[in-house]
Amino acid sequence: MIEAVIIDFDDTLCLTEAACFEMENETLMAMGREPMPREVHISTWGQPLFEAIAVRSPGIDVEAFKEAYHPIIAEYTRENKLDVIPDENYKTLDRLIAEMGKKVLILTSRTYGEVRHMLEPDHLLASRIEGMYHKDNMKYHKPDPRAFNELLADHGLRPEYCVYVGDSKGDAISSKAARLSFIASLESGLRQKSDFEPGQVDAFIYRFPELTDAVTALENR
Repeated sequence: MIEAVIIDFDDTLCLTEAACFEMENETLMAMGREPMPREVHISTWGQPLFEAIAVRSPGIDVEAFKEAYHPIIAEYTRENKLDVIPDENYKTLDRLIAEMGKKVLILTSRTYGEVRHMLEPDHLLASRIEGMYHKDNMKYHKPDPRAFNELLADHGLRPEYCVYVGDSKGDAISSKAARLSFIASLESGLRQKSDFEPGQVDAFIYRFPELTDAVTALENR
């Protein structure tokens, strides 16, 4: 029996890579720097932003980037150009919770500043999840498998009764090393089945609403 479904945010619950690429390049250009190529962004996607930006824009002053980035992400959020979760994905969360009796939590590499708007009491996501674990409220971070320890302890969960849903090879490696099942989402089109090693993935989904059937199939193995 799976007791908890733990979900990555970016390009899993919500397709965000393209919007983030645009937003980060807008920040770079506001700083007078050259925009990054899309392939560089994709190749470092899944890494914490303020670590990845040093690769995406070599020689950048990361603190200056943070200062320029925060008003831009606020603008994108305010204008609904970022983190727009489809209604069908909310319905999938509702089925997991109300019909299947699962705890639902979010584990992301984002910082608090990047998720704060989704933790507001009136946000549709905040009312559905048992917790959101991000870079600023965890001691360890993916791909370190210890990233799952605090979450599991907080909710009295055993890893063998949990599944992590993510979109990257790092998600697969860290969750399997922590002894969770892993479901890979291929919805973004950024990755294919061949990007994952044999034995890393317990199920693949091509659209987020397929998650309920994937969880049921894992329970019936």
